[in-house]
Amino acid sequence: MKKTVDAEKKEKNETQPEPFSVVTKRGAPPFPVRGPFSPTKRARIMILDDHPILRRGIADYINAESNMMICGEAEDAHQALEIMPTAKPDLVIVDISLNGSSGIEFLKTFRLEYPDIPTLVLSMHDELLYAERVLREGARGYVMKQEAVEKILTAIRKILEGQIYLSDRMMERILEKKYMGQQGNLSPMESLSDRELEVFRLIGEGITTTDIAHQLHRSVKTIETYRARIKVKFNLKNNMELIRFAMHWAQNK
Repeated sequence: MKKTVDAEKKEKNETQPEPFSVVTKRGAPPFPVRGPFSPTKRARIMILDDHPILRRGIADYINAESNMMICGEAEDAHQALEIMPTAKPDLVIVDISLNGSSGIEFLKTFRLEYPDIPTLVLSMHDELLYAERVLREGARGYVMKQEAVEKILTAIRKILEGQIYLSDRMMERILEKKYMGQQGNLSPMESLSDRELEVFRLIGEGITTTDIAHQLHRSVKTIETYRARIKVKFNLKNNMELIRFAMHWAQNK
C-alpha cells in the first residue's frame, strides 16, 4: 500500500530535530507574561510522573510554600488529560519517561489542547540531550531530578512569571550554538529525532521491537525504519551492534 502524503510528511519531520525556538513550530502564541505571585492566591500545580513516591515528595515541598499548592497528580498522559478540567492547574510538571508513553509526546498533545498553561519538565535524563527538545515542544523549563528542591521551586516561580528556566550550563550551551556558529555541529546523538531517541532509549532498556511498537502505538515496520535510521546515524553495522550500543548508553548516561 502506498504511503499517504500526510504520512510521508510526518515521517520526514521525525527524521531530524528542528532548531530551537521559543515560539513552537505550531505557531502558538507565547505564554502571557505574569507578575509576581499574589500573596492571597496560591498557584495551582499539577504533577505528571509515574513514580508515586517522587510525586508525594515533590507535592509535600510545593504544598509547604505559601504561594503554591498541588491541585492534581497523574501517573500517565491519559490520566493527566482526563483530570485537567477539574484540576485547573496554572502549571504542569512533567517527567520524560512515563508509563506507556513519552513525556515529549505528551507535551506535543498538551501544547495543542492547552496552549496557555506552561509546563516544566522534571527528569532524570541529561538536560544536554533533552532540554532543547522539550523547549521545542512548548515546555518552559527543564530541571534534573538530582537537583536541589529549591531549584525546582525557583523554576516554578520563574515560569509562572513568564520566563524560561534552564541551568546556567544549558543556557550557555544554547547561546553558544546560536551565536557562535555551532548549529551544524550536532553529535550523532543530538541528530536523532525525538522519536528515534525514544526508540533508542527503549532498545537500551532491553525492550523488543514488537513491544516498542505496542508502547509507542506504531507498527513493527515503522519501528524497524527508526532502527535503520539510528544505525546509519551511529554508523552501526547490524542490529546486534545497535542493541549493545544502546544498552551501554543506557547504563552509562
